[in-house]
This record gives sequence, C-alpha cells and structure tokens, in this order.
Amino acid sequence: MYLHIPFCAVRCGYCDFNTYTATELGGGASQDAYAGTAIAEIDLARAAMDAARIPAREVRTVFFGGGTPTLLPAADLVAMLQAVRQAWSLAPDAEITTEANPDSVTPQALAELAGAGFTRVSFGMQSAVPHVLATLDRTHDPARVPEAVAWARQAGLSVSLDLIYGTPGESLADWEESLRVAIAMAPDHVSAYALVVEPGTRMATQVRRGELSMPDDDDEADKYELASAMLTRAGYEWYEISNWSRGASQQCRHNIAYWRSQDWWGVGPGAHSHIGGQRWWNLKHPRPYAAAVEAGRLPVAGQEHLSAPQRRAEEVLLGVRLAQGFPVTDSAVLEGLVAEGLAQKLPARQGMLVLTVRGRLLADSVVHRVLG
Repeated sequence: MYLHIPFCAVRCGYCDFNTYTATELGGGASQDAYAGTAIAEIDLARAAMDAARIPAREVRTVFFGGGTPTLLPAADLVAMLQAVRQAWSLAPDAEITTEANPDSVTPQALAELAGAGFTRVSFGMQSAVPHVLATLDRTHDPARVPEAVAWARQAGLSVSLDLIYGTPGESLADWEESLRVAIAMAPDHVSAYALVVEPGTRMATQVRRGELSMPDDDDEADKYELASAMLTRAGYEWYEISNWSRGASQQCRHNIAYWRSQDWWGVGPGAHSHIGGQRWWNLKHPRPYAAAVEAGRLPVAGQEHLSAPQRRAEEVLLGVRLAQGFPVTDSAVLEGLVAEGLAQKLPARQGMLVLTVRGRLLADSVVHRVLG
C-alpha cells in the first residue's frame, strides 16, 4: 500500500511531486480533513477488490510518502494505518515506512508512530551543506538531522537518509562532506539521487534565466562514484542503483516491490496502483480527488492494461537497476556488455548479469541494448 500525503510546509524549487502548501487547499482536501478522506478511499478500495473478486492478501509493506506525511498529526497517520489493517490485514513482519523532513518530527510523534507499528522513517536530509540546502529551498538546519535520527532510534525505528547530488553550486568537496556526515550517523539505509531539473519547476525557470547552472553529467558521475566508494567502505551494500543498505534486512522492501512489478494499491491524489498488469491512477488535484471520495466513488482518473511487450520493457528497465541481476538471452549482447565493463556475469546463475559501477552510470544504454 502506498498512501500519498500531498502537503508540504514549503514547495522546494526542484520538486515536481504532486504537493501543495496548507493554504492552497480546503474542504476534504485540507490537512485537517485529509486522514478521513484517505480512510474513506481505503474502504472503497477494499469494496472494489471484493466486487471484482480479487482475492484478499496480507499487506506486506505500507509507505506514507509525499509531500511531508509528518506534517499531519501522528494520530492521523496511525488512523490511516489502522484503516489498512482493518480493510485487509498486515503481515506479521510488515514494513511500515513514513517519509519525514528533519524539522517535521518530535520525539513524542516518532514514539507514537513506533508504538502503532511503524518500523522505519526516511528523512529528507538532501545535504549537510547550508548553501546547497538553500539552493534546493530546503528549510531545515543541518544540525537538526542527527537530532531527528537520534529520536527515531530512541523510538525503535529504522532510519533511512535521502541525499541529492548535483545541485548547482555544489562542489565535490561539498558532496563528500554530506556523505561523511550521513555515514557518521550510521543510518540503516541511504538513498542518493542525482538532481534532475524538471520542466515547470521554479528551478527550471532559474536555469532558463541563467540564475542557476544546469547539473553537469560528468560532475554527477564523479559524485555517484564517490558515493558508491564511500558507502561501500562504510559497510553499506548497494542493492539498487540509487540505494544502499546495511545488509538485506535493511533494504526497502516497498520499493523493491515496485522494481519487481508486484501488486500495490495507491491511496491519495495522483497515486498510482497496479494489480495483475492493470494500472490506474487517481485524480491528481486534491479537491476533485476528495469530491469523488466523498461521493462514494473511487477517484480514478485513467487506466491502462500493459501488453506483453510493455511488461517486458518494464521488466528490463527496472530489473537492470537491481544488484540481484537481470537476464540477457542474446549471447552477443551479454558478452558485449561484459567486455565493455558495463556488467559482470553471476557465476551461479547462467545468463544473468549485474551492472558494474560504470554500468550503473550508463544503465539507460544497457536497457536499450538488452531490448534490442
């Protein structure tokens, strides 16, 4: 289950996610009413699955994303989780994650989440360098991150840190400092994403006006290689191109389900769902989304059924990202990728390759070659 919380205190200039500040919304889409609206959609989802005779299964992962889920009171997040538990059931070892900004949590709120069954919190650290955070429009004080991590650990939660590299004005030394600070906090999981300047964002406007420079591919490649080296030396294992963990038990099982094209239901405005090759997505803006739910209708905006070629393309596109390896049936392509240093063979699994660090930097090229 994915539950989208579309609220942010401030909209960051680089972000094109479906998020809104509190003053932009009202009615059932407001922060105060949102948990009730999401719970109503959860009930509609279970009823729709029953009507379609889709067998009920245990929910193995729940992910509260956004936006900033922890802008809502902890009691609201707990109520939404309880609705999932009542509509289906949670697996005994369910992974239950919420995203959070370091300045959006308190020790009390984190303890309340842990007591209700949440197992991990993913903090948007992004950088440890003030001028980089300022360019990204991030509002938290870097000193708040270790404090929030300590509170999460005291509550018994696993901790993930999200980092971004390639911000205009960020030097290689800046990025090294962010990695050093993150590693010093000993999180269970680290995600490191290259900055992409998305069309329509404030940052895209700043780049177009010449106020900021466009991220440089070679610079981002250098920073990815540095992240891989530092995290590996610190005992982290990469399991997906942008993700490292302290062993398999700390991998994000929720995201792995996406990469393996498993089934999920997405709740909230703009959320996507996928069951058995059928994909659909909700109304994007919170107001029409809330109106549909209040009228007793699933807030579906569109849907598609994936063809066999589409499913194959997605299998390759997502599979190459994973350290578990991906199959290559064309022996010429397989040997070529190995000879060029883009991939290595998995000795115990014939016809399976895993990307090298260089291959991870050129993953899109690998996908094109595997798909012919």
